Amino acid sequence: MIHDQESALSIGPVKSGSPIAASGGQGRRVLWTLAALLVVVGLPACEGSTTVVTNPRFAQIGEIRIDVQRPIEQGPGATEATLVWMSDGRWVLVERMLYQGVLGEERILNSRLNPGQLAPEYATLNQQLNENPGLRLPGEVDQGLIPNCAAPRSRVRVTMVDTFRDEVAQWTRCADGSLFNLSVGSAGPDANAPRVVNAAQLVRAFTVGEDERSVFEGSIPFANLDRGDNSPARPDGPMVFLTEDGTEPQGWSDFWQAHSEGSAAPPVIDWSSQMVLVGTPGLRNEAGHTVNIRRVLPVGTATRVEMLEEIPGDFCSPAARERYPFHIVVAPLAPRPVSFSEPRELRVPCGS
Repeated sequence: MIHDQESALSIGPVKSGSPIAASGGQGRRVLWTLAALLVVVGLPACEGSTTVVTNPRFAQIGEIRIDVQRPIEQGPGATEATLVWMSDGRWVLVERMLYQGVLGEERILNSRLNPGQLAPEYATLNQQLNENPGLRLPGEVDQGLIPNCAAPRSRVRVTMVDTFRDEVAQWTRCADGSLFNLSVGSAGPDANAPRVVNAAQLVRAFTVGEDERSVFEGSIPFANLDRGDNSPARPDGPMVFLTEDGTEPQGWSDFWQAHSEGSAAPPVIDWSSQMVLVGTPGLRNEAGHTVNIRRVLPVGTATRVEMLEEIPGDFCSPAARERYPFHIVVAPLAPRPVSFSEPRELRVPCGS
């Protein structure tokens, strides 16, 4: 699991003609103007009295959640993205790679701004989703329609949670693309589907930003076999196990025997259609390093595997110790040869 430390970006482009502009610059001034029109609370009766919320809009107090599941054509895999935006301004994004229903990798990205900076924008978008004739979801769009989104189309789900009323409303539709590039024009199957997809776009736009992209973009699916900070097999670099004739590759059993120290049988692999990738930077001389396979990218007639190495940040004082961090995954066979890029390094704060 990766907890990215990069700052969240202020978002991006909203579909032309949309009643809500992007954050930043003139768009942000428009948002604050709209927010000023939103009546959130009643006035206090006298000095010292408490503020009372009177008949808030649906999910004005609560959260909006976006779930997008996108099939991957090369094998029975998918990427999933879940973005939750809370009414106090906080948000969190979770991305997952799955192969045959098994998790391969996960990335978690949290909002870095002061929540108070985003709370007014949440209120503004919530107002639009409740009241704008072209965007309204509650009471306007059928919640009972749950279509079967056949590959390669994605399943898009928008959930509004109303904490004040203890109620949940949810809409599911189909569209092309991932959370980061959903196509409103492809939304279906009914005439109101574009509203659901547009709502997903707007939530993404106000939170993670237009420049953010999926860390799995372009990758074939893969599933985790094992991960840790030290392999007893002591691999001095990345390894690829595959075969041309469907038989077990030479050295696989010996590697797994050394890696598991004889405590576990090798995982079952269909060598006629699958391969095993061992991602590792080799020897590290201090504790705390981790490595994660992020993408398995077909590039013409070859395949490139990309890794991310998390390194303890400055002043963490990691223990001096020989370690062999690793991430072992299974993936469908891809064009050969298969090679590994140098790991991208990410320094993480102490205690993360």
